[in-house]
Parts: sequence; C-alpha cells; structure tokens
Amino acid sequence: MQSMYYSGLDVHKRSISYCVKDGGGKIHAEGTIPATRFDLDRWMRTLPQPWTAAMEATVFTGWIYDHLLPHAAALKVAHPLMLRAIAAAKKKNDHIDASKICDCLRCDFLPECYMASTAIRERRRALRYRNLLVRQMVQMKNKISGLLMEAGVNYNKQRLHKAGYFRELLATNPDIDEGLCALLRLCRETVVRLQKTESAVVRSLERDALLVERVERLMSIPAVGPITALTWALEIGDVQRFSSIKKAISYCGLCGAEKSSGPTVQRTPLSKQRNKHLQTTLIEAAKMAPRNSPELAILYDREKQKGNANRATLAVARKLVAYLVAVDRRQKQFLVVEKENCAAA
Repeated sequence: MQSMYYSGLDVHKRSISYCVKDGGGKIHAEGTIPATRFDLDRWMRTLPQPWTAAMEATVFTGWIYDHLLPHAAALKVAHPLMLRAIAAAKKKNDHIDASKICDCLRCDFLPECYMASTAIRERRRALRYRNLLVRQMVQMKNKISGLLMEAGVNYNKQRLHKAGYFRELLATNPDIDEGLCALLRLCRETVVRLQKTESAVVRSLERDALLVERVERLMSIPAVGPITALTWALEIGDVQRFSSIKKAISYCGLCGAEKSSGPTVQRTPLSKQRNKHLQTTLIEAAKMAPRNSPELAILYDREKQKGNANRATLAVARKLVAYLVAVDRRQKQFLVVEKENCAAA
C-alpha cells in the first residue's frame, strides 16, 4: 500500500504557507508560495502521491479548495474557532500554523467544517449580495427621513416612500429648498435602483434550475416565502448533514449555549456561534408566521403566556426549522394533518 502524505495549508490573501509530512510525522517539504492558481499548479507537481490536504476556513478558502479538490485524495476545511491548539500557542507564525494543521489532519484531530458544493456557494454569494442591497436600501430610506426631519418638514411616515406621494411632497412643500430637493431626489433614485437590482437577483435565483423544485417545496410551508426558502436552501446546503432537528436549530442560532461544571449548569443567551443569515431570516419569518398559520399562532400565544414576545418568536422560529428539515428530507410538499384524523387513526 502507498503511504499517504499530509499537507497543512495556512492561507492568506497573497501567500500560502505549507507543510507536507508523511504518516510518521516526518517533514517532507515546507515553505511559502504565492496565492495564485499558477503557483498552486506548480506546487502540486512537486508533491508525492497520494496526498491529502487541510486548510483553515477563511474568505480566501473557496477558490483554493475548488482548485485543489480534483487533484487531492481528500481535501478538508477546518473550523477556525475549533483550532485551539493554534490560537493558544506561545509562538505563532505561518509555518508553525501550517505544521499544526498538518498534524491535526495526520492524527485525525482536525475539526472539519462543512464545505458546500461550488454551485451552491456561487448562488449563495448572489443571495448574500441581495442582503447587502437590502441593507443599503434601508439606509437610504432612513437618510431620506433624516433629511426631512433636519429641515423640519412634516410628512406622512407610512406613505413617504410611495413614488406619487414623494413627488407631491417635493413639489408642494414650501419648507423644501432646492439644495434639499436635489439630495432627496438623489436618495430616491438610489432606492429605486437598489430595488430593481434586488428584484432581479431574487428572480434569477427563483428560476434557477438547481433551486426551483426545492424552493417550491419549502414554500408550501405556511409563513415561508421565497426569501426564507432561498436562504434555507443556500445556507444549509445538504440537509442530510444534520442528524437531528436540534442540531439544525443550533446551527441556525435559535438556542443558547451551555456552560456546566459539576452540578452547576448555566444557560446563556443566544449563542454567537451560528449562521447569522439564517438566524435573521428565520426570526423575521417567525414574527409574521402567526398571521399565516393557525398552528403557529396557537404556539405563539402559548409561549407568550409563559414568558414574553421574544420567547414566543423563538419558539415559532424553532418550529419553522422543524418544518423545513422535514420537508427537505422527505422531498415532499408540506401537509397539515388534522388532529381529528390522527385521533381516529
């Protein structure tokens, strides 16, 4: 049998430090190469066969992973928060980091994280760009309100961003001078442009052949719209990687962390170790869910009586995760089973 060679990569924007070892821990090669595809190809030609590699998850990891994957026997990505051996070291540099990643891979101690397929990551990039457009749109709308308040202009808050009312306000209000009018028009044009771009991004994702069937199934769940369905499909990737609903809830950031020592058990607020895109989307969907689903409305009222509105919203969000996982696993439309039918059965 051929012995496997293990390579640890410490990835940066301009350079990649590497350390190659055999199964016994003997260093075969180490050094630094520029972070380009040409240099990666030249470096791979020098590696002994077969080889496997590991790297830490960073913003630069995606393209390096895609470039190395066809040539490696196996390729793994490490969770950055779990690499405590590197973070706690007294002496730390790129070569030591690469060596420790290599040792973790060689000894099967690497805290591996999930790496979605290239197709999913490309579409997820588009969806996250849509989130950026929405944030910028909200900022510009707030700026319009701020400019009007600075000038002491009275306006209808509910109708301010309607095109007809906005034009009428600029044309008839004497408190808006030429300079303020120009700024307001510029802000409004930016909002319209952002809205058109955001709508185009969402439409392209909804019509994507890779997502259309999955999104339609997810949207059969009450209170799940296109944005929630797209966010779930692209941020979760393969739902089968979650062995239980509790793990999916934890990944979405809808539960607190636990700190226990001996008989003392302490529960903390919502954990910061979560997928923030999923957490935000699911909580927003949970706030609207009681209006669209009688079952979720009953759950909301019951949990609100035990605590407060935030507790009830989190309970609804967890129930939505359970629905999403069930529909995604079974690949069937959501179906509400009547309690009377269940009792009769």
